[in-house]
Amino acid sequence: MIGIIGGSGLYNLITIEESKMIDTPFGIPSAEIEIGDFNGKKVAFLPRHGKKHNIPPHMVNYRANIWALHSIGCDEILGINAVGSLKEELKPGDVVIPDQYIDFTKNRKLTFYDGPEVIHISSADPFCPRINKELSSVSKKHGDTHDQGTYVVIEGPRFSTRAESKMFRQFGDIIGMTLVPEINLADELGMCYSLIANVTDYDVWSDKPVEASEVIKILKENEEKTQKIIADFLKIHSEQRTCECKNRLENARL
Repeated sequence: MIGIIGGSGLYNLITIEESKMIDTPFGIPSAEIEIGDFNGKKVAFLPRHGKKHNIPPHMVNYRANIWALHSIGCDEILGINAVGSLKEELKPGDVVIPDQYIDFTKNRKLTFYDGPEVIHISSADPFCPRINKELSSVSKKHGDTHDQGTYVVIEGPRFSTRAESKMFRQFGDIIGMTLVPEINLADELGMCYSLIANVTDYDVWSDKPVEASEVIKILKENEEKTQKIIADFLKIHSEQRTCECKNRLENARL
């Protein structure tokens, strides 16, 4: 079973068969996990920000979310994110399937391993290359898709200053607030993780500062497209984990 973690506009994604609130060693997740059918495939959906979108990005209990999905049998996660563009060629409405990230968060719980066990997993290639390839192939049928990109992750909930945005442009292609530590934690459990990043704006390096209302407008426009991408992805998705994601903990322990 693949787990889908989404934000605004995806709360009615699946035909729900059951809902589960999972109590984890790290507290409760953002909401009940909805398990059901999406175009003939069994999936689990978790709204990252809660059903009422009342949890800001810096307050999401990422450890509980990932632990809960793993505990019900999800070994693959597909994230859905809204991001700003740091490059002229990545236009609002485009989709990016990132393959790298840079972490600029400040106050988040980044690991399951706070001791006494210590691990150091490799994050050289943090996203699942197998799922990334599948996503890219189906997403291109529905609009402009970029199958590589570096995601700069900031703490939030505020947007960047102009100076910050210009600095981030030197390193990254897109910018958002929710990838880390979601991906770190999935990697620590040997789960596959990939992301559909919906570009909603040009951040503030451009002439017009980003506003939340603009982000929501583009997200709503992209909602149907995102669901089509997920539906087509599930049709071709191979559940055989031929990638190396499941082996991340090998040789990671001291």
